[in-house]
Amino acid sequence: MVKEGKILKSGRQFTHLPDIAADLLLEGFPIELIYGDASNIPLQWVTDVLTQLHAKLRGRSKMLVLTVLGVQSTGKSTLLNTMFGLQFAVSSGRCTRGAFMLLIQVKEILKKELGCDFILVIDTEGLKTPELAKLEDSYQHDNELATLVIGLSDITIVNMAIENATEMKDILQIMVHAFLRMEKIGHKPSCQFVHQNVSDVSAYEQNMRDRKHLLEQLNEMIKAAAKMEKLNMEIKFSDIMEYDLEKNNWYTTGLWHGVPPMAPVNMGYSGKVYELKRYLFEFIRNCSLKRTPKDIPQFTEWVKSL
Repeated sequence: MVKEGKILKSGRQFTHLPDIAADLLLEGFPIELIYGDASNIPLQWVTDVLTQLHAKLRGRSKMLVLTVLGVQSTGKSTLLNTMFGLQFAVSSGRCTRGAFMLLIQVKEILKKELGCDFILVIDTEGLKTPELAKLEDSYQHDNELATLVIGLSDITIVNMAIENATEMKDILQIMVHAFLRMEKIGHKPSCQFVHQNVSDVSAYEQNMRDRKHLLEQLNEMIKAAAKMEKLNMEIKFSDIMEYDLEKNNWYTTGLWHGVPPMAPVNMGYSGKVYELKRYLFEFIRNCSLKRTPKDIPQFTEWVKSL
């Protein structure tokens, strides 16, 4: 509004706010990327904050983007908090609205190995939210959110609550459309499926059958999605994404050992999350040999075009 002359010079005190927000990001505070109540990205604000951040970093801002996606109350924020020692808000119900981004600084010794200066973690609101289900365009809202976060990310963690929840079918369908659109513009994000609350993590054979079933579902959905996107070709899920039945599926027990609030934290949960983190860092290391991560100006352009 200052630019458009709608606020007089006395309003120029607002122009230093992006600078403060950039400092907060550097200190490790999350900043809202998608405004949850209106489901839009305040482009001018986000652009100004990221521009200030780029200036503060003197142009050394190569970053890898990691996002988490899943149904409401499946423990997406808890997963990120456990993995990186963050403090995203957690509670039952809809505690994350929109999407928040948080910057994790990579230590000097790891910068060369991983090929990036920062990891940008994006925590999103749950899909299939009961509050929004009453609205006519709730499916479209989920579709837009999934397309946006998958489009921005280098690695997408798809969080599933129970092994074969029926609502996961809808989520997978939304995801598949998003991945198809990304493939059209040559963007191929990696995808990791995390199956939460699996009581018997050691049941390898049973889980293997579920993984094969998941891949069959993904292949069916990708064909249906290709028809809807008017792509006249036979296509499999592995065509749009490097997908490995063994490496891209992770099983964790529930966070609590018993019934909260008096229940202790399940040690097996953090152990499994640590394994996933180790694999992700190995994956990032291998990726850095093939492609250069985006810096902040490229990321900002990506946000605008998406």
